[in-house]
Amino acid sequence: MKKVGMPALFVLQMMVMAGLVSILFLVRQQWAPARIIGAGMITVSAALLLTARYQLGRSFAVTAQARVLVTRGIYSRIRNPIYVFGAFLVLGVCMFFGKPYFLLILLLVIPLQIWRAHREARVLEAKFGDAYREYRKQTWF
Repeated sequence: MKKVGMPALFVLQMMVMAGLVSILFLVRQQWAPARIIGAGMITVSAALLLTARYQLGRSFAVTAQARVLVTRGIYSRIRNPIYVFGAFLVLGVCMFFGKPYFLLILLLVIPLQIWRAHREARVLEAKFGDAYREYRKQTWF
């Protein structure tokens, strides 16, 4: 099986996010305040998630790996922006569709993301030492 390159994977992720955002305009329901807020959260979260993913570049991996310590852009303020904006995206979907039981997804996803963030922190600290510890002091989650 041919390995998919990072640019192709990023383009695929952008297409999926664009599809998700376009669904906002295809669903025919009344635009109540919660729905408007949810649509805004989905759009902004998707844009920030893709920006964070782009800024991570080739350092992106499904498993915890320490290739390069990315500290620019969104990563200069938030250590795990993909996790943060992914959670806001799910919350936006919950509000947009008015389905409170979608919050159960967050109850599963957030502890998993915290666990993954701790694993990644250990791997990064082992490789980058003091540089990572200093970066960690200056950023949130």
